Amino acid sequence: MNKAIVIGATGGTGAVIVSELVKRGVPTIAFGRSRQKLEELASQLGNPSYLLLAIGDAFRTDDITAAAEDADVLFHCANVPYNEMATKLIPLGESIMEAADRLSLKVVVIDGIYPYGRRQMERVTEDHPKQPHTKKGKVRLAFEQMIFSSRWSKARPMIVRLPDYYGPTANQASYLGGTLEAIAAGKMAFFVGNMKTPREYVYLPDAAIMIAELAGREQAYGQNWNIPGSDIISGREIVRIAQQASGMNKPVIALGKVGLSLLGLFVPVMKEVVEMLYLTEEPLRLSGEKYRRHIGAIPATRPEVGIAATIRELQKKK
Repeated sequence: MNKAIVIGATGGTGAVIVSELVKRGVPTIAFGRSRQKLEELASQLGNPSYLLLAIGDAFRTDDITAAAEDADVLFHCANVPYNEMATKLIPLGESIMEAADRLSLKVVVIDGIYPYGRRQMERVTEDHPKQPHTKKGKVRLAFEQMIFSSRWSKARPMIVRLPDYYGPTANQASYLGGTLEAIAAGKMAFFVGNMKTPREYVYLPDAAIMIAELAGREQAYGQNWNIPGSDIISGREIVRIAQQASGMNKPVIALGKVGLSLLGLFVPVMKEVVEMLYLTEEPLRLSGEKYRRHIGAIPATRPEVGIAATIRELQKKK
């Protein structure tokens, strides 16, 4: 990897991948729509000379092509809100893949677990059947098919799949991001789904290490890769750790179907979460065996360490 461009650089996954690449000394172009957010990200990373900022619209292929001209790896971290996924996700991906194809780039696409549908294995491998039963799962499967389409004769993509995640850069795009932000700020918080069932979460700095390792391996392209979390943990335990780290103890309210539907009257994106609640009742846990076999050990920050570190970083930002 000689030079990378990160599309969606100020988002939850984009920012942590930029940070990891900078740590490794990889010349990196951070691409996003907001100059202010890009400059804030650069400042947080110490404004290294090999971090370049590019302002543009990821829906415009020419913007990406102009910014990425001398890169060899493109990280697709841009996303769209849940309530716009059906109409905007694939056009966004097509814009990015068209640019990558023009420039013959390797592409690392950050995606989630929705295309797998309901769990059919105890630990879900990359060979798990993709049989989504939700609208979002079906859109995400169509997105994967577009990424690996024969339309792109020069781009070389891979898809890395994350479960829900947390970390200092996580935001409202992550179920847990908003919960931890509220706890860190000493405010009442909401938790999506029931708080009793243990689920898998990945600590974003761990995920960024694994993603960067994959990006540097020629043989990793053309495939799907699972990025597992370190352990499973219940919402109650997450809240306990986060409140202890924050030193504050405001209420945390679990949101089920009724609560999300009501909240969706005012915040449309919340209504769209309802169909994904099956994942909070029937958790899906990713297997990391393929990564271990081909790449090596999986970074595994314990939740009590990662959650506490996340709270501290969020409080520093305030």
